[in-house]
Formats: sequence, structure tokens, C-alpha cells
Amino acid sequence: MYQQMIFVNLPVTDLDASKKFFTALGYSINPQFSNDDAASVVISDTIVAMLLTRPFYATFTDKEIVDPRTTSGVLVCLSAESREEVDALLGRAIAAGGTDLERVQDHGFMYGRSFDDLDGHTWEVMWMDPTATEA
Repeated sequence: MYQQMIFVNLPVTDLDASKKFFTALGYSINPQFSNDDAASVVISDTIVAMLLTRPFYATFTDKEIVDPRTTSGVLVCLSAESREEVDALLGRAIAAGGTDLERVQDHGFMYGRSFDDLDGHTWEVMWMDPTATEA
């Protein structure tokens, strides 16, 4: 069966710093789709974050590019295998220079936390008890 992919395109101010940030989270850079204007961050087999320099990002849109430090345009949410992995990923993000948004969602069967990356894009990490989805 065909596995649809998602490519999240994000404008970044400092491409090298952003690449270091995401590799510190445990993700890899696909050099085949990376250059001086873009970095392809492989999050999973079906999820890729394309980090684009702001001038290069502007070639894909006629709209104003928001400043994610002051304006929210998208919330990216990633699943995690466990509550511990939620905390571990958030810890790696903070250690790499990200900002803990100090928003903990704990509903027992679902647990999540959020951080901003170096450019202010908000990433949520969420675990859900698989038995809760069966009910």
C-alpha cells in the first residue's frame, strides 16, 4: 500500500544552526535534497521537515512570511512511543537551544509537551496509550 508522505516546509534564519539543532534531536539530514538554501531533515520514513532559508522560502509563496517568534502559523505535532520518549525528545530540544513552552498535557491516556525550535516554530510531542484508541 502506498504510504503518503508529509513534507513540512519551514523558513529558517540560520540554516547551519537549524541543521545542528535537528540532528541533536536525533534526526538525520538527507544530503541528496539539501544545499546552501535548504536542508532535508528526515524525521521518519514518511515525515520530512524541509528547512529553507527565508529568501529561498519566499520563492514558493507570494504571501508575507511570518515571524514564528511572534506569530503562529502552524503547530507541528509528532507522536512518541512513550511518555518517557516525550520527555527525552523535549530534553534534547532544550539542550540544543530550543525553548520549553512549559505546556504539559497529561490526560492519563495521553501525554504531551511542547517546544519552540531556534526560529520559534512550535513542535508538540505527544504519546497516546494504544489501548485507549481501541476503546
